[in-house]
Order: sequence, then C-alpha cells, then structure tokens
Amino acid sequence: MWTRWLASNPTPRVKAALMIQPTSLLSPPPRILPSRPACLRPNVTMSTDLDQSTHLNEIFKQKGILRTQVRKALKFMDPSLRSQEDNAIQSIVLEAPWFKSSRSLCAYISCTSLREVDTSKLLTEILRNPAKDGCAQTGKKLYVPRVEDKNSHMRMLNISSMDDLIANSMNILEPAPEDHVGNVREDVMQANVPVDLFLLPGLAFDKSGRRLGRGGGYYDTFLRKYQELARERNWKDPLFVGLSYSLQIMDEGVIPVTLHDVLVDALVTPSGVIPISPSAIERIDVGC
Repeated sequence: MWTRWLASNPTPRVKAALMIQPTSLLSPPPRILPSRPACLRPNVTMSTDLDQSTHLNEIFKQKGILRTQVRKALKFMDPSLRSQEDNAIQSIVLEAPWFKSSRSLCAYISCTSLREVDTSKLLTEILRNPAKDGCAQTGKKLYVPRVEDKNSHMRMLNISSMDDLIANSMNILEPAPEDHVGNVREDVMQANVPVDLFLLPGLAFDKSGRRLGRGGGYYDTFLRKYQELARERNWKDPLFVGLSYSLQIMDEGVIPVTLHDVLVDALVTPSGVIPISPSAIERIDVGC
C-alpha cells in the first residue's frame, strides 16, 4: 500500500529525497567561474542554504502525510488484532536473552489514546525485581520519560513502582520529579552505569532502522544526547529497539529522514525480532 501511494505522489523531487542517504540532503553549491569578478559572483552560502531549506521542507511535508496515513490505519486497526499483537510483541521481548540480561533500561509508558504498542507487561516484569540500593546486579533499573517543555526537552527518570507515575496535561503517565518522600528522582543522564536497552515507540519503522516519530523530536533529541554521553564515558552503545505493530512496518525508502533522525538497532514485531545494526545482529544472535 505504501509503495503504491509513494509512486503516485506528484512531486518527483520529494520521491527522490526519500530514497537518498541523509548525508546527501545538501545540494552541491553552484559552480563559480574563477574569471568572474568577486562582486558578480553568486552568493554560494545563500544558495546552498535555500536548497537545503527546500529539501527539508519537502521532507517534513512528506513526514506529515505519512503520519496522517499511519494514524488512520492505527485508528481502524481491529481491537482483537491489536490485543493479539500487543501480547505477541511483549512475550517476544520477555523471553529474549538480550532483555533478560539487561540491567539498566529505558522504556516508554504506553498510551492507549496514542495507540502505541502496549508495554504494561514489560514494565510489570521489570519492576517485579528492581535494582536495590543502586546495585543493578540484583535486578533491573528502569527509567521512563518525562516531557519537560514544548522544545523537544525530555528526561528519563528512575521509578521503582507504577505508583511513581502521574498523569500530565495530556493525560499521559510520567514520573513525578520527586518521589513520595521528596527525594529528586535519578536522571539517567546522571547515572553512573550505562543503559543496556532502550524500548522505543514510533508511528512507523522500516527494516533499515528508520523510525518515524510523532513530530515533536523528543526521542531523537534525547537519544542523540545519550549517544554523546556514552561516547564521552567510553560506554558500550545501548540497543535501541523499536516496538511495532505489523501495519507500522513500511517498505524501505518510504520513511523520509534527515541528519537529525536516529536509527533503531532492531525491531520487535508480532512475527519476531528483526536485528538491523551490526551490534544488534551480534548481540541478538549470541543471546547476550
């Protein structure tokens, strides 16, 4: 369906942009003949900036169209099928060696109104045996998202119980900044141990690792910052794993990307795990 829809799009320049690598978003600067007087030379920087802006605007427009399409498909997804796929995805994760061996995790709190893949069973299992006294070896340590503002600023805060969550203005559950006795919750960016696994939501994914978010940029911004932190501390890269219904898997090239979009390492669908990056293929294949 998505391939036919893309092929019928009347803007070939947009179609071409979807099939290129992110590094090719910039058009080459116009050629300048050395014999021309400097005062008559075109403004190369301005031309390049305009070309880049045009490409980005087209990509953002295409993302908006795709989001509308996927939201519509999710809205009309059969409830019984949704429940079956929720259970299948969570069972696959719970039984996976790479999940069982993870000691520090970041995961989203699924929201029914957003029609996200359910994570309730995963969170229950993680919180069943939480890390004690900061020691992740005795259990799993869980961080969940808290949106701070409308400028793509999100934090991941530690919780030890679902009772630690409160509803925000959008009626989405998130951790309170302080626990019940007034202690500030640990921010994953200040943690002394690395995160092993991120379980990520998304509107659409493809098998090359592209992820289409909801347009706020919160996850891409946060994941880039965490990648920078891991490099600074010489930590092993965590696995970025997207959870996806079957209808959210797109043909490769359909999801447009920019230089700021973060790719996922693997996908979990009702049919199984799809490792994508070399690190995911290694870790998932050897079960570590």
